[in-house]
Amino acid sequence: MRGNIPIGIGNISSLVTLSLGYNELSGSIPTLVGRLWNLQALYLNGNKLQGYIPYELFQLDNLVYLSLGGNQLCGSIPSCLGNLAGSLRNLALESNSLSSTIPYTLWRLAYILHVNLSSNSLIGALSQDIGNLTVVLEVRRRNSNWWSVPKLLCSIICLKQALCGAARLHVPPCKNGTLEPNWRKAKYIILGIISVILLVASVFILVLRRKRNVEVAREANSLPQLLWRRISHLELLRATNGLNENNLLGSGGFGSVYKGTLSDGIDVAVKVFSLQLEGAFKSFDRECEMLRNIRHRNLIKIISCCSEIDFKALVLNYMPNGSLEKWLYSQNYSLNILQRMNIMIDVASALEYLHHGYLVPIVHCDIKPSNILLDDDMVAHVADFGIAKLLGGGGSITQTMTLATVGVWIGRNGFNKRGCVQFWNFSDGNIHKKEANI
Repeated sequence: MRGNIPIGIGNISSLVTLSLGYNELSGSIPTLVGRLWNLQALYLNGNKLQGYIPYELFQLDNLVYLSLGGNQLCGSIPSCLGNLAGSLRNLALESNSLSSTIPYTLWRLAYILHVNLSSNSLIGALSQDIGNLTVVLEVRRRNSNWWSVPKLLCSIICLKQALCGAARLHVPPCKNGTLEPNWRKAKYIILGIISVILLVASVFILVLRRKRNVEVAREANSLPQLLWRRISHLELLRATNGLNENNLLGSGGFGSVYKGTLSDGIDVAVKVFSLQLEGAFKSFDRECEMLRNIRHRNLIKIISCCSEIDFKALVLNYMPNGSLEKWLYSQNYSLNILQRMNIMIDVASALEYLHHGYLVPIVHCDIKPSNILLDDDMVAHVADFGIAKLLGGGGSITQTMTLATVGVWIGRNGFNKRGCVQFWNFSDGNIHKKEANI
């Protein structure tokens, strides 16, 4: 846009923002702009405007932003800019030919946040009244006649790097005769920040990839607190809505498992034993004995137990993705090869811990898909220690008389030579093997 600013622009009294910056406007600023009573922002920077700054601009009581930098304006800064004390936040008059002193009324602008008077020909000294403001002040000069700066303002101005000069002026010394930022230093800072971001991102990705292979220390530390939590029979009934069938997750040889929500909002699985069945008492005792001490990320965690004469139950961590049996044999669920391999590794890690990582070796005796539970991240957890065995010294075995169900055992190499899963049956006390393709 070229030429002069139209005089008739002053007739648009409802105008709120007038932005004509970075054009090739010339001539003077028309005084009729002072009729724009609703004007809040005036941007005329980056043009070729000449002449004086009209006093009428400072009669606009709603003006918040005034930007006239990068022109050829001359003369002094009107002292009547104090009329904008209740509205003006930003005043930009840099890179003009303004002369004379800074009017004292500038420091009466109670809401001013940024003042840029750099690259002008202003003279005189800064007023002590500037100490009443907290502003970003830029008053750099084009020659060597620096401003004298009040001592009380040195902390404000030095932080903003607005002035430099001789030590007698109580400002930082100039470097190479310029006030331009140290871009070389800034470049190294930016490169350092980028490097840190890339390093953090790499570490984060690495942690996610190895998440399944690292035991969570926080979980292990917090587990003892959960083990000793007291939960009453009444609270379990409330959590499961009176052992409602709608909360039933599944049934086993010695009882049923219900989903429940405790009073603090924690979802749990409540395993209620059918005490009328033979072996139910021993199964309850055995699971309590096994789960109270073992610690492993791939073993089900016990939160509490409830033992009364006519009611016995275990409170376990709730596994949102259910059992492996559902994922293997239901048409609505499926596992990809990576998930299958990860589950196999999880189960093998749990068994390795039971056999070699605990003080007394433990044999689970009932590994099968329904006893392998999956959490939110599809991490496998071995459950149901009702018929587990403790191997004592000298190879002796302490066990219940309950017989195991048909389970799945993966060989040392995962599959046999023909690519089949190996099934083992312990139901009659002897080992019987059969194979099935997957």
